[in-house]
Formats: sequence, structure tokens, C-alpha cells
Amino acid sequence: QVQLVESGGGLVQPGGSLRLSCAASESIFSINVMGWYRQAPGKQRELVATITSGGSTNAADSVKGRFTISKDNAKNTVYLQMNSLKPEDTAVYYCRAFIVPARVYWGQGTQVTVSS
Repeated sequence: QVQLVESGGGLVQPGGSLRLSCAASESIFSINVMGWYRQAPGKQRELVATITSGGSTNAADSVKGRFTISKDNAKNTVYLQMNSLKPEDTAVYYCRAFIVPARVYWGQGTQVTVSS
């Protein structure tokens, strides 16, 4: 059982930045894919960005060039650096871990609100 704890959410003005952190209860080196997802009110949860155990990254078109996913294996932590935030980025952001063949774990989520 992998436990994931997100932090770093909050209220920020449009154009501002936030860095989210996701701390895992075990070595993320053994986790095949870690990712950030978000869910806005009334909408389905959607992929934001992922990073593999080898360091390959992927991001949704809506955040490319603004958000960056990274990880620190020594700290068992994955980060999401969010720049140039927009009101439409407002959502609960969730951390997800995937271990082959089919083990999936989610964090409890952290609220990000972009508003003036």
C-alpha cells in the first residue's frame, strides 16, 4: 500500500505560481509512473502531467509550457511547478502512483484556486 500526501495548494492571483509536492510512503524509484491529475467542480478528473521511473515526462496540452513535473528520488517526492496560472486551472489536484501491472494509488488532493 503506497500512501501519497499532497501539499502546496492555495489561493493565487492569475499569472502567479505555485509548487505542489507529493510525498510517497515508499521509494518512488520503484513506482512505474507518477502523475498529477485535477478535477474542477462539475468536471471529470483529467490528466495534468506524468513522470516515469526513468524520468520521462508528459503533460496535457492545456498546461504545456506553464507546468513542469519533476521528482526527487532521494526524498520520495514528486513536484508540480505551476507558472502563469489561469482561473481555469482552479481545481483539486491529485497525485497518482501506478505500479505494474495494475496497482493504482491516489492522494487526498490539494485545492488550487486562481482568482483575483
